[in-house]
Amino acid sequence: MFYRGKYTDGADGREMGAKRQRIIDQGPSFYGNSPGSSFMYTAPPPPYSYVSQPPPFPVVRLRGLPFDCTETDVAEFFHGLDIVDLLFVHKNSKFTGEAFCVLGYPLQVDFALQKNRQNMGRRYVEVFRSKRQEYYKAIANEVADARGGSPRRNAPRAKSSDEAKESAEHTGILRLRGLPFSAGKDDVMEFFKDFVLSEDAVHIVLNSEGRPSGEAFVEFTNAEDSKAAMSKDRMTLGSRYIELFPSFSEEMEEAISRGR
Repeated sequence: MFYRGKYTDGADGREMGAKRQRIIDQGPSFYGNSPGSSFMYTAPPPPYSYVSQPPPFPVVRLRGLPFDCTETDVAEFFHGLDIVDLLFVHKNSKFTGEAFCVLGYPLQVDFALQKNRQNMGRRYVEVFRSKRQEYYKAIANEVADARGGSPRRNAPRAKSSDEAKESAEHTGILRLRGLPFSAGKDDVMEFFKDFVLSEDAVHIVLNSEGRPSGEAFVEFTNAEDSKAAMSKDRMTLGSRYIELFPSFSEEMEEAISRGR
């Protein structure tokens, strides 16, 4: 559990669960104008004051975390920031590599966003601005996943990332994310050894400094092969799990051109 930036190992999670419930129960007033209204709100100094309305809920979403990531790793990644709560996202009891991080006050979100695409171990982590509702939904989904059910069985909902992948149109091109920076074309071809690929079909994406970005694009013989290759989604290459996304030629060409 996190409290005012301090980390303690809550063995059964009861303290963190109670804290999350207080956040939900108190609603918008939890991060209201008065710093005395909440035990974990630290009012930022002027000019960062909110007069006519409550400040935005200070939460960010992380993507691409190592599968063995711990709360301590995230605390070190956001060193100097006050972490109020950290929620690792699971699906079917498996860690997805995503998390929600609630910070001490809204201004800290801007500092957290500066860590976007910085490394945690050998993986670079993406940091996004998020919303209170997304954080609450993630909590509800975690509870439902633990119970083996859905928080809203009959309610329409947006497609999850996995569902979006399954329903996406295949053009024969896949985007790979999370590659080891040392991975070359041979490593990617070995990863897809069940498919016929040539070196020319593998494109390692470079960043603006000409270094591997952790992404690549692979052109398969046809759309059926790229769809079948999605079975390798989140399998490991070396010590890193690889995320796969259906892509298209325009996205591939744009990514490749950025590194030239």
